[in-house]
Parts: sequence; structure tokens; C-alpha cells
Amino acid sequence: MDSSPLPPQIAINGVEFNVTPGQRPLRVDGCITICELFQSRCAELGARTAHREKDLGIWKSYSWADYWQHAKWIGLALRKLGLQRGDVVSILSEDRKEWAWFDMGIQGVGGIASGVYTTDSASQLKYLINDSGSRFLIVEDEEHLDKFLEIEDEVPDLLKIIILENEGLHDLNHPRCMVIEDLYALGKQAEAEEPGGFEAELALARPQDTALLVYTSGTTGQPKGAMLSHENILAAIEAGARSLPTFASDEQLCFLPLCHILERDVSIYFPLAARCTVNFAESPETVFANLQEVSPTTFTAVPRVWEKLYAYVQILIQDATPVGRMAFGLALKAGAARAKFTSAGKPVPFGVAVWFWVWDRLVLRNLRRMLGLDKLRRGGTGAAPISTDLLKWYWAIGVPLVEGFGMTETSGLASLNTIEDNRIGTIGRAVDGNDIRISDDGEIQLKGLNVFQGYWRSNAKTAETFTSDGWLRTGDMGHIDDDDFIIITGRLKDIIITAGGKNITPAEIESRLKFSHFISDAVIIGDRRKFLTALVMIDQENVEKFAQDRKIPFSDFASLCAAPDIKELIGSEVTAVNADFARVEQIKDFRLIDVLLTAEDDELTATMKLKRGLVEKKHGHLIEDMYN
Repeated sequence: MDSSPLPPQIAINGVEFNVTPGQRPLRVDGCITICELFQSRCAELGARTAHREKDLGIWKSYSWADYWQHAKWIGLALRKLGLQRGDVVSILSEDRKEWAWFDMGIQGVGGIASGVYTTDSASQLKYLINDSGSRFLIVEDEEHLDKFLEIEDEVPDLLKIIILENEGLHDLNHPRCMVIEDLYALGKQAEAEEPGGFEAELALARPQDTALLVYTSGTTGQPKGAMLSHENILAAIEAGARSLPTFASDEQLCFLPLCHILERDVSIYFPLAARCTVNFAESPETVFANLQEVSPTTFTAVPRVWEKLYAYVQILIQDATPVGRMAFGLALKAGAARAKFTSAGKPVPFGVAVWFWVWDRLVLRNLRRMLGLDKLRRGGTGAAPISTDLLKWYWAIGVPLVEGFGMTETSGLASLNTIEDNRIGTIGRAVDGNDIRISDDGEIQLKGLNVFQGYWRSNAKTAETFTSDGWLRTGDMGHIDDDDFIIITGRLKDIIITAGGKNITPAEIESRLKFSHFISDAVIIGDRRKFLTALVMIDQENVEKFAQDRKIPFSDFASLCAAPDIKELIGSEVTAVNADFARVEQIKDFRLIDVLLTAEDDELTATMKLKRGLVEKKHGHLIEDMYN
């Protein structure tokens, strides 16, 4: 595939990488493309388990040989149906083994895989299909097929729609639709007609070829398609292997949307290097039950998931007996004393270690087992800011949780804390092969082989994203401390300049509010205003329990938010947060968003981040009420 001489290699956990990170040609176990690495792993591992998935309540295993065979059939069938090298295929499905099979099959014949969030509306699907010029659409079931049928006349470039589950669709007779079994049959036919055809296509891939198109969920404007090459993803694989070691014996749980680059890395690309096993959650709603069943050795999630687990524990504590609450308090105190050392990579004093050992066996070990975190070697968080108090709490219960930073435009990875080299309150140091600098106006900018090729069909937006000397603009403000740890202070576009001229970055205040198990999210308001206010989303489960325990009447979510006792509860949480900030940074008033938001709502991104601009616009009447 590549005639250039092999650069010097170094082995990490049985995987060989270039000695110098960022060195070209970038090689992982001698492979220079994702396709080549996929082929190598499947040939090496064969009958070993690659994936597990539940079928009728039973976990079933699927081997690397299954992975290879199905990807081959998919790739050959799509090519036979008209897929050309460089064409885009959109995948609209929840996480499942077929997502990975299609990803590898599409890339194997030179196509570009593009994920679509299952929460997207039919109109959003139309935009993504037409913007990407997709030639094929993969849909999971009848529900997602309905979105296509609603817009079918407005997406004329689609050649075929492939359906993964045909329950309720046995009578479907549509010229552009086919079921997955028929696609496999077509692939088998193509393989028989042209033995070695898939392998020949794999060999045509080059490091600079666009491998996938990832649309940014974005908090403003229409999504932009970020083009990521084979080299970009291999650079992320290399950086991840060096900083976040994963072993062949590791078990992982895949549950975040695979169209998001973080989960795509963790559950499809990184396992290619690590040879580990990926378990697919049944659905986003069952993730905590599946977490208990799988007990993964590594687990990466967005902050909202870690916040929900914390909130769940708070409910358990409230329901515990006085003795149970006292025991947990003492155990947490022992864990916090130990965490001061472990979270900073320092040796634990003997007395502190013994104290923790006792309470770990009495309380904390059982708690981790109940949460499904008992085998966890490392937890990861990213994609949004997380409260430092929350990080400290997890370390205190014996769950080493480290924060990292990445963007779609950096192939999901730019900086990381590690278990051994961790500083809470930072996003870690730049990963190997990545350079990070702070611009004159305080923006974090970076450069490396993991930085994307640009935005699909948008040279103007691509140019805006890079500086004149080729550094990627992240849009995040921050600084680098004396030990090269990076601290994010906020988003450039989110800076609040009060009427008094004071510059305030709201991210830290919002993170502190979200540490309350009664608050799901918050948006700080105050630009060109005399003081700060906040729009608050309550945590439905915890606040409902609070109301039920105190016999506070409510009939629905809106009436819950309107209850005076609930407003008083949130007011006390706001007051507690205010105590840690300067007067000019304190929240003088707040309002509760009385609509229960989900990922289907425009105000939330697929990773459950509030879209500040839309929230301010849709709830402008609440804002004006606070200032009038």
C-alpha cells in the first residue's frame, strides 16, 4: 500500500506505533489506514469475541471473523448497488453491532460513513442527506424509516434505503428500500463472482482519504460536516493508546451515539488497536442496567451520565437508615482523604490507606458493585465541562475518573489527564503528537495529525476555523499552567460583559450549579445587564422524590416547577453556590425552565448540552421577567 520506509516503532500493550508521535507515515502495527488495521485484526483474532449484544434478553457474542465477513458483504453489496469511492453513506440507528459492520464495510470500498442522530427530525435528516450528498441511507427500523418516507421526494440522490429490522414492515414494497438480509445475499453473490474483490478495494485506501464525515451537533446554526481522514483517526488511536492504555482482556460498554466522534473512537476505532471486546447497550434508557451487567474495565461518558449516577446515589442515601447514612458519610470521608493523594498521583500515607481499606470493604466496594463500576480501572469524561466537585466525589468512592478534551475537528482527542498524571480542574496535558498554544486573546489553539481536513463543501467555514499560520481555533478560552496542564475558563462566544464592564465566563458557575443533584443544567444570563441571573433545568427524578417525600402537590412537570417549595429548594442551592464566588459573579435571580427537555428538543444537543442561544431565545420572557 505504501512504498515509504517504515519509521522506527515502539510497542505499547502489544501494539506497535511510530517512535515519534506525529511522524509520517503514521503506522499502527504497520498499518497506514483504518481499513488495513481492520483487516489485520480480523485475520489475527478470528474466533475471538469482538462484540456482544443482547437478543431477547440474552447477551450473545460475535467474533472478529463475523465482523470481517459481514463488513465484506456490506462493502461488496453497496459497490454492486452503485457506491463509488468518495460517496457518502448515512447511518440512522441506535448503537448496535451492525453500526460497526457498516462503518468498516463502507470504508473498505472507499465510501465515507456519516452518522445521523436518532433524535433528529425528518427535516434535519433531509438537510444531512442533501448536504452530504448521501447515496445510501441505513435505517434501524420502522420508526426511522418513517422519517425517510416523510421526505423521500426531497432526497432524490439516495439510491437505496437499507433497513436493519423489518418488524412491522413485511408488506413493505418500496423500490428504494431493501432489508439487511437481502443486502447480505447480494454481498455473498458479489464475493462469489469476484473472490478477493473486497481485499483489492481495501488496498486502494490512502492515509489522506476521507474516511468519515461527522456532523457537529453544534450549539448554533446548521451542523457542519467535519471530514476526518484515515490518518486523523490513526493519530487519535495512537494518542489514546499512549495515554489511556486498553488491554485485550478489557470489556467496554458502548452507549453514547456512534455518530458522535467520542463514542466512535472509544467503541470502534480504539478497540481495533487494543483487541478488546465491546458490549452494546440495549438502549440509552437501559444504560445503567447494562452497566451493572457488564461491569466494564474502562467506561467513557459525557458529564450528564456521571451526574445521573451521582444523583442516583444521593437518592439511595436519603432513603437509607440513619446508621446507613452515617456509615456512608464516614466512608466518603475516608475516601476523600485517600483521593487527595491518588487523584494527584502521589503515594498514600499508611494510616490513610488503612482507614480507606476498612471503609472500602464495609461500604464503598458494595456501592461500586451496585453501580457496575466494581471492575473499573479507569473512567473518562469529556465533550462538556464537568464539576471538579463531582470528579473529587468519584475518586473518593474509589472510581478513578479523569477528564479530557477533544472536538470533532480533532478526531475526538486533544488533551488528557491520566490516572498517573492527573490534575483535577484541568483538561490534562496535550496528547502525544499534538501541539497546543494560547493566542493573544486567550483562545486555545492546536495543531497535529489528528486535526481534521476541513468542513464538507465549505471552504469558507474551514478557513474561519484555522489561523493564518495553520492552527485550529477551538473557540475555548484558557491558559496553560507551569506544568503544562491546560485549564479551560470558558467559550469565547459565551463571555458575559456586564453593564459595569466586568468580563465573566459562565462555565464554572454553571458547573457548580450542576453539581447539585437537584439541578440538571443551567444557563447564566447577564451580558450587558447590571447583574447575573440563571435559567435552571431541575433534575426531574430527584426533585419529584423531594416533593413526594414532603407531600408537595404537583400534577405534571410544569406544576412541579411552579411549586413555591421547589423554587425555595433551588434558591437554597443557588445561594450555596453564590458563597464561593465574588459579588459580581453571584446570581441575583433565577427562573426554572418548566418544560422537560430531551435530545429531541432543539434546545439540547445530542450530548445533552443546552444550546445557549436557543435557550435564551425560547425563554426570553423568563429572562425579561427577572430584569423587569
